[in-house]
Amino acid sequence: MTYDAQTVREILDKVRAEGREALTAPEGKRVCDAYGIPTPGEGLAATADEAVALAEKIGFPVVLKIVSPDILHKTEAGGVLVGVSDSDAARAGFEKIIANAKSYKADAQIDGVQVQQMVGGGQEVIIGATTDPTFGKVVAFGLGGVLVEVLKDVTFRLAPVSQTEALSMLDGIAAAEVLKGARGADPVDADTLADVLRRVSELVTDFPEISEFDLNPVFASKDGAVAADVRIILQTGPVTEKRQIPQEEILRVMTKMMNPAAVAVIGASDQDGKIGNSVMKNLINGGYQGGIHPINPKADEIMGRKAYKSVKDIPGDVDVAVFAIPAKFVPAALEECGDKGIPAAVLIPSGFAETGNHELQDEIVEIAARRGIRMLGPNIYGYYYTPQNLCATFCTPYDVKGGVALTSQSGGIGMAILGFARSTKMGVSAIVGLGNKSDIDEDDLLTYFEQDDNTNVMAMHLEDLKDGRAFVDAAKRMTKKKPVIVLKAGRTDMGARAASSHTGALAGNDKVYDDILKQAGVIRAPGLNEMLEYARGVPLLPTPQGENVVIITGAGGSGVLLSDAVVAEGLSLMDIPPDLDEAFRKFIPPFGAAGNPIDITGGEPPSTYEATIRLGLEDPRIHSLILGYWHTIVTPPMVFAELTARVVEEARAKGIDKPVVASLAGDVEVERACEYLYDRRIVAYPYTTEKPVAVLGAKYRWARAAGLLG
Repeated sequence: MTYDAQTVREILDKVRAEGREALTAPEGKRVCDAYGIPTPGEGLAATADEAVALAEKIGFPVVLKIVSPDILHKTEAGGVLVGVSDSDAARAGFEKIIANAKSYKADAQIDGVQVQQMVGGGQEVIIGATTDPTFGKVVAFGLGGVLVEVLKDVTFRLAPVSQTEALSMLDGIAAAEVLKGARGADPVDADTLADVLRRVSELVTDFPEISEFDLNPVFASKDGAVAADVRIILQTGPVTEKRQIPQEEILRVMTKMMNPAAVAVIGASDQDGKIGNSVMKNLINGGYQGGIHPINPKADEIMGRKAYKSVKDIPGDVDVAVFAIPAKFVPAALEECGDKGIPAAVLIPSGFAETGNHELQDEIVEIAARRGIRMLGPNIYGYYYTPQNLCATFCTPYDVKGGVALTSQSGGIGMAILGFARSTKMGVSAIVGLGNKSDIDEDDLLTYFEQDDNTNVMAMHLEDLKDGRAFVDAAKRMTKKKPVIVLKAGRTDMGARAASSHTGALAGNDKVYDDILKQAGVIRAPGLNEMLEYARGVPLLPTPQGENVVIITGAGGSGVLLSDAVVAEGLSLMDIPPDLDEAFRKFIPPFGAAGNPIDITGGEPPSTYEATIRLGLEDPRIHSLILGYWHTIVTPPMVFAELTARVVEEARAKGIDKPVVASLAGDVEVERACEYLYDRRIVAYPYTTEKPVAVLGAKYRWARAAGLLG
């Protein structure tokens, strides 16, 4: 696509040179024209006579708008007249707008009055872009006019967007059906609308000094789209980009941190209750086989290991230094790590930015950058990497190995993760604390675990992102291979800006996160337990081969609740074809119900469950099964669990491996039955219809994002 970037550069440089933040309407139109963004015919009138001549040339009716770099809110200043229908009205309108502007702001610089072709019809939408503090340039789309202020039905994507991503934005608002021609109206020209979105996204990417860009309203119809009003705000200060560390360098240091040949513990201690003592115990008792070097200037030996006064005194290379000293001593010790050439520092101490001591944190960041050290923390519990039996933390030791890598910004959440992993026997490859994220953050961990053969899923608790764009780049790479699950804390934006039609004010913190995490292919968990259950269950389920989900239940009530859960998770209940309906009916009593859910009724023997589950697995048109079990003496819980596991295993032996999840309602015996099923890769929960469907929904969201569904 060819754009006139030179014209835009000249306009923006002129505006910034004049010390202005906002472009005038004529300047905005020239910018739009340069990038092929459709706007109405218009001209600038300096006199009433010019206004009349322009209006007659453009054709009535027209819109008149004040043009002044000092008046941003034109309507508020009485600077807009709509539906000007003839030459006399154009003359009078010009004079009225000039008078209103002078009354509104006596010293305003007035360039003239914009005479614009009046457009309308179709559906009003808003297209815009803003500069998000986390993600940088994001593009927005939603219903325009008054509706955007009331409903805030807006969706966001990281800029630039492709035509396909732009089309997905049209489907991403709650009122998407309105654009498709609800109640007999003509559908809008979706391709043209998406093209405008794409052009806007490329404009703000090419010119990062554009901090806000609004087209509102855009009139979209079956014949195309045209923006009635454009508003462009520039950043006044210097435009800086965040420093990006090359992938190879991230991998080099992260590999050393996770697989160190030797670890130094700065602040190691023989005294129980000290953090440096707990770290030493965990490293030694956890079975780590590399070198463990305690650093303590007052000791010759700690826990049977020779102690050193400084890391510089250690013979041979050291890959990781774990800090267990007060915050005020960290800078000097970090300099010594630089002298020793240690590539990674794990900073357990608190007392930095989290307590308001930003100066001390800035100091260690500067030292680490200058000395070529990557830092984890500060203010963390440390980290675990089970393939190396590495337990570099002062918290509970942990040795249950598995394929899940978990991270958290919070120590408390980190310990909840650890307890869940142990109690469910989920097993982990890693648990990593991130704390203040002075340096190493989520995108560094994604880059490592993407290529780590010991990890098959990653789950992250995060309160913020230091560099949202780097996170998205890393997440997009990883989610093509492995699921990434995110629990984003802070769903409510207490500091939300007042609602307005401007894109920047609509970009509520959580909405931007929600849309862009989806764009990255990430599975977002609504809460801590869901994040952990997704991490546990998603890797056990095979990737579905299609969207057709079938419910088989022994209880009508469970069938209704399971159906509700299916809809809530965005899954598709299969429309059972007649031949399959007839096949199911052969196994269920006359008073049962085929269709979907398939209700076999509660009094049925094990053979009915077995036959219907087998049919569900063997028919290739069915892609996933949800089982609803009801505790009866006829088919006790463990009988149900054993027959289900056997039928599923028989299908797997034939090469049929479909996702199967189960909801078990009954007395306490169903708990053991669920454990039995879970151990055999059938995700099963007692006392809930929502959880098993939520895990299946998470698997589907990842499979769709990774392009793995048929």
